Amino acid sequence: MKEGPNIARIATLIGDPGRANMLAALMSGKALTATELAGEAGVTKQTASAHLAKLKDGDLVVVEAQGRHRYFRLAGEEVAATLEALMGLAAAKGQLRTRTGPKDPELRHARVCYNHLAGEQGVRLYDGMLGHGYLRLGSNGLDLTQSGQELVGRLGIALDGNSRAPLCRECLDWSARRSHLAGRLGRAILQFTFEQGWAKRVEGTRIVRFTATGGAAFARAFKLT
Repeated sequence: MKEGPNIARIATLIGDPGRANMLAALMSGKALTATELAGEAGVTKQTASAHLAKLKDGDLVVVEAQGRHRYFRLAGEEVAATLEALMGLAAAKGQLRTRTGPKDPELRHARVCYNHLAGEQGVRLYDGMLGHGYLRLGSNGLDLTQSGQELVGRLGIALDGNSRAPLCRECLDWSARRSHLAGRLGRAILQFTFEQGWAKRVEGTRIVRFTATGGAAFARAFKLT
């Protein structure tokens, strides 16, 4: 490809199994150290550092220093959305991990996708908000309607006005192979869900586990069937 974006370089960065495992681990939205990412990738710390240097040079991850420690995180929602879409493509083409366990159904039901809700619950939220007219999908992308703004205000969901991220956008869900809600609104709804005690993160995983009463309250709040 002689003109246009250099997709080969990005594909090469993501395509290495070790780096792919590191990027997948960062889809939790948490910042991780090189040692933690080495464990995720199954490589030595020295090899992990070399991988992370390449990912940083390719603007796929950023590094934050806190005292003697350096923490890595994805460079932004655009990177997360690309990884989620690639996971969906891999699943659609039958490129699935051969080992599945008890966590797999829970990941498919509800999980964190970088900083918003994914899985069946995320798709359900997106479909419900579209169906009730809280969201509108047009030629310019996804918009929050007036009734959607009223819903957000009525529930007391706090939106980050300082972020340059889009208010709302689609993100292709790898397990459902349909869209869920991302952007500042998606992030705010997930945070609101945690604050209400409707669900919590399962430590050390991307799983979002709803309580029985929390799942019902979540459905009532957004009028989900």
